Amino acid sequence: MERDSVTLHTDVKINQQEEVAWYFNDTRIAQISGDLSKICTDDECKDRFRDRLKLDHQTGSLTITDITTTDSGDYRLVIISSGSIKIFRVAVNDVPAAQRDEKKTKSVVEGQSVTLDPDVTKNPNDVMMWYFNETLIAEITGDQSKICTDDECKERFRDRLKLDHQTGSLTITNTRTTDSGEYKLKIISSNSSSVVITSLKSFSISITGEHNSMHFSAF
Repeated sequence: MERDSVTLHTDVKINQQEEVAWYFNDTRIAQISGDLSKICTDDECKDRFRDRLKLDHQTGSLTITDITTTDSGDYRLVIISSGSIKIFRVAVNDVPAAQRDEKKTKSVVEGQSVTLDPDVTKNPNDVMMWYFNETLIAEITGDQSKICTDDECKERFRDRLKLDHQTGSLTITNTRTTDSGEYKLKIISSNSSSVVITSLKSFSISITGEHNSMHFSAF
Protein backbone atom coordinates (compact mmCIF):
# COMPACT_ATOMS: atom_id res chain seq x y z
CA MET A 1 0.00 0.00 0.00
CA GLU A 2 1.07 3.61 -0.55
CA ARG A 3 3.15 5.11 2.28
CA ASP A 4 4.25 1.68 3.54
CA SER A 5 7.88 0.53 3.47
CA VAL A 6 9.16 -2.53 1.64
CA THR A 7 12.49 -4.36 1.87
CA LEU A 8 13.87 -6.41 -1.01
CA HIS A 9 16.07 -9.10 0.56
CA THR A 10 19.12 -10.50 -1.21
CA ASP A 11 19.26 -13.58 1.06
CA VAL A 12 23.05 -13.46 0.88
CA LYS A 13 25.88 -12.03 2.99
CA ILE A 14 28.02 -9.50 1.16
CA ASN A 15 31.78 -9.69 1.62
CA GLN A 16 34.20 -6.81 1.10
CA GLN A 17 35.26 -8.02 -2.34
CA GLU A 18 31.76 -8.24 -3.78
CA GLU A 19 29.98 -5.52 -5.73
CA VAL A 20 26.22 -5.26 -5.69
CA ALA A 21 24.10 -3.11 -7.99
CA TRP A 22 20.36 -2.38 -7.89
CA TYR A 23 18.39 -1.35 -10.98
CA PHE A 24 14.86 0.01 -11.26
CA ASN A 25 13.37 -0.60 -14.71
CA ASP A 26 16.95 -0.99 -16.04
CA THR A 27 18.21 2.25 -14.46
CA ARG A 28 20.88 1.86 -11.78
CA ILE A 29 19.69 3.33 -8.48
CA ALA A 30 22.14 1.93 -5.89
CA GLN A 31 25.48 0.18 -5.66
CA ILE A 32 27.79 -1.30 -3.02
CA SER A 33 31.50 -1.71 -3.73
CA GLY A 34 33.53 -2.83 -0.73
CA ASP A 35 32.80 -0.40 2.09
CA LEU A 36 31.54 2.28 -0.29
CA SER A 37 27.95 2.74 -1.37
CA LYS A 38 26.17 5.00 -3.82
CA ILE A 39 22.47 5.77 -3.96
CA CYS A 40 20.85 7.74 -6.76
CA THR A 41 23.89 9.31 -8.40
CA ASP A 42 21.85 11.01 -11.14
CA ASP A 43 19.25 13.76 -10.82
CA GLU A 44 16.38 11.70 -12.24
CA CYS A 45 16.84 9.03 -9.56
CA LYS A 46 17.19 11.64 -6.81
CA ASP A 47 13.98 13.31 -7.93
CA ARG A 48 12.07 10.02 -8.13
CA PHE A 49 13.09 8.51 -4.77
CA ARG A 50 14.02 11.64 -2.76
CA ASP A 51 16.13 10.01 -0.01
CA ARG A 52 13.70 7.09 0.34
CA LEU A 53 16.22 4.34 -0.44
CA LYS A 54 18.32 2.55 2.20
CA LEU A 55 21.01 -0.11 1.71
CA ASP A 56 22.05 -2.80 4.15
CA HIS A 57 25.84 -3.22 3.86
CA GLN A 58 25.76 -6.67 5.45
CA THR A 59 23.28 -8.21 3.00
CA GLY A 60 22.92 -5.68 0.19
CA SER A 61 19.15 -5.58 0.80
CA LEU A 62 17.31 -2.50 -0.46
CA THR A 63 14.56 -0.75 1.51
CA ILE A 64 12.13 1.71 -0.08
CA THR A 65 10.33 3.92 2.44
CA ASP A 66 7.11 5.92 2.06
CA ILE A 67 6.37 4.14 -1.22
CA THR A 68 4.15 5.59 -3.94
CA THR A 69 2.44 4.09 -6.99
CA THR A 70 5.27 5.42 -9.18
CA ASP A 71 7.62 3.02 -7.35
CA SER A 72 5.83 0.05 -8.95
CA GLY A 73 7.95 -1.93 -11.38
CA ASP A 74 10.82 -4.38 -11.66
CA TYR A 75 13.83 -4.08 -9.34
CA ARG A 76 16.87 -6.05 -10.45
CA LEU A 77 19.70 -7.07 -8.13
CA VAL A 78 23.04 -7.90 -9.75
CA ILE A 79 25.84 -9.42 -7.68
CA ILE A 80 28.70 -8.50 -10.00
CA SER A 81 31.36 -10.85 -8.62
CA SER A 82 29.23 -13.95 -9.19
CA GLY A 83 27.12 -12.63 -12.05
CA SER A 84 23.93 -13.72 -10.27
CA ILE A 85 20.72 -11.79 -10.85
CA LYS A 86 17.49 -11.56 -8.85
CA ILE A 87 14.38 -9.77 -10.03
CA PHE A 88 11.74 -8.36 -7.68
CA ARG A 89 8.39 -7.14 -8.94
CA VAL A 90 6.85 -4.46 -6.73
CA ALA A 91 3.21 -3.43 -7.08
CA VAL A 92 2.08 -0.47 -4.99
CA ASN A 93 -1.68 -0.10 -4.48
CA ASP A 94 -3.27 3.32 -4.24
CA VAL A 95 -5.58 3.86 -1.26
CA PRO A 96 -8.01 6.80 -1.06
CA ALA A 97 -6.79 9.36 1.46
CA ALA A 98 -9.92 9.11 3.60
CA GLN A 99 -9.56 5.34 3.98
CA ARG A 100 -5.82 5.57 4.63
CA ASP A 101 -6.24 8.10 7.41
CA GLU A 102 -9.02 6.05 9.01
CA LYS A 103 -6.89 2.93 9.12
CA LYS A 104 -3.72 4.58 10.36
CA THR A 105 -5.08 6.97 12.99
CA LYS A 106 -7.50 6.00 15.76
CA SER A 107 -8.85 7.97 18.72
CA VAL A 108 -10.75 6.17 21.48
CA VAL A 109 -12.01 6.83 24.98
CA GLU A 110 -10.18 5.27 27.89
CA GLY A 111 -11.68 1.88 28.77
CA GLN A 112 -12.84 1.08 25.26
CA SER A 113 -11.25 -1.54 23.01
CA VAL A 114 -9.46 -0.73 19.77
CA THR A 115 -8.49 -3.06 16.93
CA LEU A 116 -5.62 -2.41 14.53
CA ASP A 117 -6.42 -4.21 11.28
CA PRO A 118 -3.57 -4.72 8.77
CA ASP A 119 -6.17 -5.03 5.99
CA VAL A 120 -4.11 -7.60 4.08
CA THR A 121 -4.60 -11.22 3.07
CA LYS A 122 -2.54 -13.22 5.57
CA ASN A 123 -0.66 -16.22 4.20
CA PRO A 124 -0.01 -19.24 6.46
CA ASN A 125 3.77 -18.76 6.32
CA ASP A 126 3.76 -15.01 6.96
CA VAL A 127 5.57 -13.68 10.03
CA MET A 128 3.74 -10.72 11.59
CA MET A 129 5.34 -8.65 14.34
CA TRP A 130 3.62 -5.85 16.25
CA TYR A 131 5.67 -3.07 17.86
CA PHE A 132 4.65 -0.36 20.33
CA ASN A 133 7.02 2.61 20.26
CA GLU A 134 9.70 0.35 18.67
CA THR A 135 9.30 -2.43 21.31
CA LEU A 136 8.10 -5.86 20.13
CA ILE A 137 4.81 -6.70 21.87
CA ALA A 138 3.26 -9.52 19.79
CA GLU A 139 4.24 -11.95 17.04
CA ILE A 140 2.58 -14.54 14.80
CA THR A 141 4.74 -17.20 13.13
CA GLY A 142 2.73 -19.86 11.32
CA ASP A 143 0.29 -21.29 13.88
CA GLN A 144 2.35 -20.03 16.83
CA SER A 145 1.89 -16.70 18.60
CA LYS A 146 3.68 -14.78 21.31
CA ILE A 147 2.35 -11.82 23.28
CA CYS A 148 4.45 -9.74 25.68
CA THR A 149 7.47 -11.97 26.18
CA ASP A 150 9.27 -9.47 28.45
CA ASP A 151 8.29 -8.21 31.90
CA GLU A 152 7.97 -4.56 30.87
CA CYS A 153 5.40 -5.43 28.20
CA LYS A 154 3.50 -7.74 30.56
CA GLU A 155 3.34 -4.99 33.17
CA ARG A 156 2.17 -2.36 30.69
CA PHE A 157 -0.57 -4.34 28.94
CA ARG A 158 -1.45 -7.00 31.56
CA ASP A 159 -3.27 -9.54 29.36
CA ARG A 160 -5.04 -6.79 27.41
CA LEU A 161 -3.66 -7.76 23.97
CA LYS A 162 -5.39 -10.20 21.60
CA LEU A 163 -4.20 -11.47 18.22
CA ASP A 164 -6.41 -12.71 15.38
CA HIS A 165 -4.60 -15.54 13.61
CA GLN A 166 -6.82 -15.27 10.53
CA THR A 167 -6.14 -11.58 9.83
CA GLY A 168 -3.14 -10.70 12.01
CA SER A 169 -5.08 -7.86 13.62
CA LEU A 170 -4.21 -6.69 17.13
CA THR A 171 -6.87 -5.73 19.69
CA ILE A 172 -6.16 -3.73 22.84
CA THR A 173 -8.87 -4.12 25.47
CA ASN A 174 -9.66 -1.85 28.41
CA THR A 175 -7.46 0.89 26.94
CA ARG A 176 -5.55 3.39 29.06
CA THR A 177 -4.06 6.76 28.27
CA THR A 178 -0.60 5.17 28.53
CA ASP A 179 -1.49 3.04 25.49
CA SER A 180 -1.31 6.14 23.29
CA GLY A 181 1.52 6.12 20.80
CA GLU A 182 2.81 4.57 17.59
CA TYR A 183 2.08 0.94 16.71
CA LYS A 184 3.85 -0.71 13.80
CA LEU A 185 3.19 -4.00 12.05
CA LYS A 186 6.07 -5.72 10.26
CA ILE A 187 5.04 -8.43 7.79
CA ILE A 188 7.65 -10.82 6.38
CA SER A 189 6.40 -12.88 3.44
CA SER A 190 8.06 -15.33 1.07
CA ASN A 191 6.79 -16.56 -2.27
CA SER A 192 7.33 -19.71 -4.33
CA SER A 193 10.56 -18.27 -5.71
CA SER A 194 11.97 -17.87 -2.18
CA VAL A 195 11.90 -14.09 -2.55
CA VAL A 196 11.38 -12.49 0.86
CA ILE A 197 9.37 -9.26 1.05
CA THR A 198 9.09 -7.13 4.18
CA SER A 199 6.33 -4.53 4.50
CA LEU A 200 5.68 -2.10 7.33
CA LYS A 201 2.39 -0.53 8.42
CA SER A 202 2.06 2.23 11.00
CA PHE A 203 -0.85 3.13 13.28
CA SER A 204 -1.22 6.06 15.66
CA ILE A 205 -3.51 5.70 18.68
CA SER A 206 -4.73 8.48 20.94
CA ILE A 207 -6.50 7.45 24.17
CA THR A 208 -8.41 10.19 25.98
CA GLY A 209 -9.82 10.30 29.50
CA GLU A 210 -13.52 9.72 30.11
CA HIS A 211 -14.14 13.40 30.86
CA ASN A 212 -13.40 14.15 27.18
CA SER A 213 -15.52 11.28 25.88
CA MET A 214 -18.02 13.48 24.05
CA HIS A 215 -15.28 14.62 21.67
CA PHE A 216 -14.05 11.23 20.52
CA SER A 217 -15.41 7.98 19.13
CA ALA A 218 -13.87 4.67 18.16
CA PHE A 219 -13.31 3.88 14.52
